[in-house]
Amino acid sequence: MKRLVLLGGGHAHVHVLDALARTSLPDTEVVLVTPSAQQIYSGMLPGWIAGHYRRDEIAIPLMPLAQRAGVRFVQARGTGLDLDARQLQCDDGKTIDFDLLSIDTGPTTDTGIAGCAEHAIAVRPIDDFVRHIDALIHRAETDPAARLAIVGSGAAGVELAFALRQRLPALPLTLIGASAHPLDGLPGRLQRRARRLLAERHIHWLGPRRAIRIDTDGVTLDNGDTVAATQVLQVTGATAPAWPAQAGLATDTAGFIRVGPTLQSVSHPFVFAAGDVAAYADPRPKSGVFAVRAGPPLADNLRRLVTGQPLAPWHPQRRALYLISTGDERALAAWGPLCAEGGWVWSWKDRIDRAFVARFTHADT
Repeated sequence: MKRLVLLGGGHAHVHVLDALARTSLPDTEVVLVTPSAQQIYSGMLPGWIAGHYRRDEIAIPLMPLAQRAGVRFVQARGTGLDLDARQLQCDDGKTIDFDLLSIDTGPTTDTGIAGCAEHAIAVRPIDDFVRHIDALIHRAETDPAARLAIVGSGAAGVELAFALRQRLPALPLTLIGASAHPLDGLPGRLQRRARRLLAERHIHWLGPRRAIRIDTDGVTLDNGDTVAATQVLQVTGATAPAWPAQAGLATDTAGFIRVGPTLQSVSHPFVFAAGDVAAYADPRPKSGVFAVRAGPPLADNLRRLVTGQPLAPWHPQRRALYLISTGDERALAAWGPLCAEGGWVWSWKDRIDRAFVARFTHADT
């Protein structure tokens, strides 16, 4: 009997669990190790903040999904690996032996800003972020002195700014970005539209500016200016956890686990990785789209390895579809150089998001 450990309950691993619920692996015990009993689907998080979804509508319960798949559920966080002994160390002090390991833990939030750990709410881990958002909304609704700053003006930061404005119309809100326009990297038309929407909704845009320190008074910028804030959200770029490189897994220069086209580690073929913690052979941006798309080929190759079949390469799509909600049941869309906006884009996004969650919760609804 082999043991396959699934470390993390990310977008790719829910696909693996769903596949195992349909067809189990022969002669293999499967163990899911994750610190949370649910996966908050990030694509619907801004809609929940804006008030369009209930909390339960954006969550995938992992324990029932594991039970349907015949997978043992262990609620713990992986903190280290002994690759020679094939053991996973957990934050509760226990170790779990494995023959095969698949990692889908996601990235961490950049800690390069002084004071961020003490004075900012980081978007990752997402369960902690959701708990803090509840408290933030309560404070903003009851404290007339509340002021909010968001550090990071990519798609996630912009969506959160619009969602919070929808929920808290009177809250003084500043969005800080290192680029000249919000949504850097997406089509210029979309960047300009986002900037106009920020102005129309009285969200103060500051860019290009870098945050260098966060404290109880707010945010200090690289030009010496300060942004007063009673609360700061940090939605900056993803960084890799330290433990994969410390364990000896091959990583890229940023510390993400290097995998080949089959999603196997290039240094340890009994280890797989997918989602934002992985550095793909054909590099792609850190995006939930690619994490979701990696799920089926990961499930297929884990089955192929267990049953002694040749592994199949995965060639991820070249472009990702970006759907960015603007808080008011409208959304922006980008596909390469093409872009669109409107209520119909929100309806399209809503159908995609609800279908994703429903696929993995159908047995419980």
